Amino acid sequence: MTSLSPSQHRAPRSLGEDVPAAGTAHAKAILFGEHAAVYGAPAVAIPLHALTATAEVSPLPEGRLVLDSELYSGDAADAPQRILPLSTAARAALALSDRPDLGLHLRLRSTIPYERGLGSSAAVAAAVARAVAALTRTELSAEAVHDVIMQAEHIAHGRSSGLDGRAVASDAPIRFQGGAATAIRVGAPFTFVLADSGHAGSTSVAVGAVRELREAFPVRVDGLITRLAALSEDSLGFLAGGAASDLGAAMFEAHRLLTELEVSDPSLERLVAAAESAGALGAKLTGGGRGGCVIALARSAEHAPALADALESAGAARTWQTTVETA
Repeated sequence: MTSLSPSQHRAPRSLGEDVPAAGTAHAKAILFGEHAAVYGAPAVAIPLHALTATAEVSPLPEGRLVLDSELYSGDAADAPQRILPLSTAARAALALSDRPDLGLHLRLRSTIPYERGLGSSAAVAAAVARAVAALTRTELSAEAVHDVIMQAEHIAHGRSSGLDGRAVASDAPIRFQGGAATAIRVGAPFTFVLADSGHAGSTSVAVGAVRELREAFPVRVDGLITRLAALSEDSLGFLAGGAASDLGAAMFEAHRLLTELEVSDPSLERLVAAAESAGALGAKLTGGGRGGCVIALARSAEHAPALADALESAGAARTWQTTVETA
């Protein structure tokens, strides 16, 4: 189990320096509002500071884009489709600079697992935007960075609510609705354990499946979305009041609702059941579902290692611990 703590950001570099310019961004976990956020309902997300994506860029002759990543290394023109969000982010960030035709050698290093609902693609895009801005000495506003993220996210996931883009750019827990994010109050520390099911999830596939289910059963699905929205709003009071038991109960209910939306799977169900058996106050899938991760609320920081052990015994490929501090 890896313990998550705040990360360090590299200082910007100037165009022409020998050391590449760099940018970083962190992962996120959704506490409440998966899928409902696509339909305008509120969602709540927390940052995972020590799972990070780091992009380093150096200049190349005009027009060239060369990539170096875990998934692909070589000319962007020859990259597979799954790499398109990365090149999209680079070109979108360049378009916002005064050097739009600059070529880049982009090196990506990430500790955020791919296709696990932790915001990997959004964090990569944010890191790339920040690195390109540093290289070209461009001042990018938070909204400009978000625009770059969204261009990459639309390629990665199709229709996107914007939640991941806001969450990976925020150092604090947020409430998200309708594209806007606000920091939320936390009245006591909450310690969570995240468990990787070992199975990749596809947000675009899961979102599409919920859309089809809604078209077939609009009254039923809208009722589930309405209740998920209510749980998101209720959780704000639980977080502000330090009400861990209430928050956990809401997490269990949210998972049941997401299961009714048909975005859970046997691996996620097994992990949620194991968390409950191990004394977790709450547990649910986080992210798009149909694979990916589960987030469980420990009774205390001291309880978290035993909870992680139970999740690993139930088949989790890996676990991480994070504490949301008072704010």
